[in-house]
Amino acid sequence: MDQNARAAMEKRMAIVCSNLEKNNMQAFYVPSGEEALQLVQSMLREGETVATGGSMSLKECGIIDLLKSGKYTFLDRSDPDLSPEEKEEVTRKAFFADTYLCSSNAVTEAGELYNVDGNANRVAALAFGPKSVILVVGYNKVVCNLDEAINRVKAIACPANCQRIPCETYCREKGRCVSLGKEHSSMTDGCQSPARICSSYLVQAYQKQKNRIKVILVGEDLGY
Repeated sequence: MDQNARAAMEKRMAIVCSNLEKNNMQAFYVPSGEEALQLVQSMLREGETVATGGSMSLKECGIIDLLKSGKYTFLDRSDPDLSPEEKEEVTRKAFFADTYLCSSNAVTEAGELYNVDGNANRVAALAFGPKSVILVVGYNKVVCNLDEAINRVKAIACPANCQRIPCETYCREKGRCVSLGKEHSSMTDGCQSPARICSSYLVQAYQKQKNRIKVILVGEDLGY
């Protein structure tokens, strides 16, 4: 990104940060994933219990490696040695973590968070449970409004995540949600595959608990 594009991007990020703060969420901007990692580390206390949602953004910034460093009690539901029953137990324990970390499917210029889940564990933790929530969000996920957020999930986030997991869905096969081909579609329209990962939807605007949610906006593309 050249300096002119970065200057324009940073002005937009300043608007988003201001509106997140108006919505009682603590907002930060850092230029790079490396600086996001450093900021996250400064927010965590050694020995505290931490948990995450599935997130390529955290992985790309090195935050997953930090959580696995032994400095924290990491409730790692992705541990390959866990049985399905143990994985479910770890996932439920995440609601009692000191800090929950994830990304967001989209952040609007108005300071709203938009997230979509298959099993709802991430949106549930975002809404209520962990004492502190930290989101690390790349510039590619900043959108003008909720309509753009909805389309972003259907055209970008879900197809890529279904490819990563993998899930046998229409969007994995075609690269876009089936609902985008309809003349009139709603936020929740989609395929009927049992592997569908867009089942629960959460929009967060003004928060009752000030600064429980901390959003780190990063001046790089991160995740899907």
